[in-house]
Amino acid sequence: MEFTILHEWNSSPIKHDPVSICLKASHGGLQMDVCAPFFNDPPAPPGPAGEPFPGLWDYEVVEAFFLNGVTEQYLEVELCPHGQHLVLLLSQRRHIWKDCLPLSLQVSRTDTRWKGTVILPWDYFPPSVDKFNAYAIHGSQSGRTYEALYPVPENEVQAGQQPDFHRLEYFRPFNFSALMGEKWKQPLSSLWKI
Repeated sequence: MEFTILHEWNSSPIKHDPVSICLKASHGGLQMDVCAPFFNDPPAPPGPAGEPFPGLWDYEVVEAFFLNGVTEQYLEVELCPHGQHLVLLLSQRRHIWKDCLPLSLQVSRTDTRWKGTVILPWDYFPPSVDKFNAYAIHGSQSGRTYEALYPVPENEVQAGQQPDFHRLEYFRPFNFSALMGEKWKQPLSSLWKI
């Protein structure tokens, strides 16, 4: 299952090679592969590669959100070309109740592109995921660019509106059975027993 981010958050077309996200079945979880342009702007976060970094969204990242549209419980995964990551579990819009969960992120990079691969454990996913969105962020100050797989439709953008990746109403249907097979059932998570 592959997704390509072609628009900014407000439906404007991007002006560079797109970010792609590929999801694959894997033993014990979901493999997420990212292939993206490398802007190196802003510079690397001041934290070690391979570790969670709070506030990673202020740097260059690719993000994937997996949502239960009924309960508004969702998993947010952020991957950085410098090797840091951030995993957030949210219950209701923007309400983080668990963060900085571990991941084993592998990153390779050239001067112009980067690739990241990670296995997302099934324990991280809320029950009954049925919606998805993905984002990419890069740039500094006035050059900061926010991109969305499923952006706010152009006719719904309000004057002065800012990018907001937690607009759950713009997420679109997602079904694990398309990847895992019709008989597959999402494993129960011990983390989501809240």
